[in-house]
Amino acid sequence: MPYNVLIVDDSRSMREVIKKVLRLSGFQIGDCLEAGNGEEALSVLANHWVDVILSDIHMPVMDGFGLLQALTAQEDLRDVPVVLITTESSHSRLKEALALGARGYLRKPFRPEEVRALLAQIMGETDGSQAGNVDQGCDF
Repeated sequence: MPYNVLIVDDSRSMREVIKKVLRLSGFQIGDCLEAGNGEEALSVLANHWVDVILSDIHMPVMDGFGLLQALTAQEDLRDVPVVLITTESSHSRLKEALALGARGYLRKPFRPEEVRALLAQIMGETDGSQAGNVDQGCDF
């Protein structure tokens, strides 16, 4: 089953990298939507349903923490899984994100197989059966 994905990052090039990694990972993607910050993400979500959100933490206007808080406050969005893809290295900040509702995180740089494994687990595909072949030597 393909999943609709929303990628939230203030860097257009990083959004492109994440899309490429998703394709390389074998994770089945339906619609792949994009937003440059949390506020734009909420606008996208007002008009489109997504199955999972991949978000940076550090962004202008509304950061990843603000996005997590806004999602939790909306009954129809609070159960959409959010995975953070970030350069954040502070363990306490990552614990804070998990406490706010993030389902997991990946630190940059990341590998396609890491993305596939985490998303498969979060989406209930723990055996990885929905994943295809992965280029093993590529990390982003």
